[in-house]
Amino acid sequence: MESNPTYLPVVAAAIGPDGDGRWLMHRRPEGKAHAGLWEFPGGKIDAGEGAREALVREIEEECGLSLDPETMREAAFAADEPGGGTRARPILLLLYHCPGWSGRPISREGGEWQWFAPHRIAQLEKPPLDRQLCARFFG
Repeated sequence: MESNPTYLPVVAAAIGPDGDGRWLMHRRPEGKAHAGLWEFPGGKIDAGEGAREALVREIEEECGLSLDPETMREAAFAADEPGGGTRARPILLLLYHCPGWSGRPISREGGEWQWFAPHRIAQLEKPPLDRQLCARFFG
C-alpha cells in the first residue's frame, strides 16, 4: 500500500510591483534554515486559518506591511518531494501575487528586505522551492 505524504502548507507573497517595477524579497536571517538566501516572504498556515488570512498575518508580523486580501491572486505553487530532505513533512508552498499593500517594510523578525527587478530576483541565491516559484511566476 502506498502512503500519501502529509504536506505542510506554507504561503508566500509576491509583493509588487512597486512604482519602479520591483518586487519585495526577504533575506533569511542567520540561525534559520536557508540562512542568507532570498525568498518570497510568508510562513506557515495556522490551524483554522485560510491561506490569505495567514499571508496577511505573516507579512504584518515579519515586516509591518498591510496586505489587501481582496487584491491577492493565486500565482504558482511548488512542493518538496516526499521523503527527500531532512524535514519530517514535505512543504507545499503556495505563492500569491499581492499587488495591494500599504506601509514600508521593516525587519521585525530579522533578515533583510529589498526591492528587486525580476531579472535581479532570478540571479539571487534562493532556497529550492523559491527558485521554482521564481521561474514559474516571472517566467
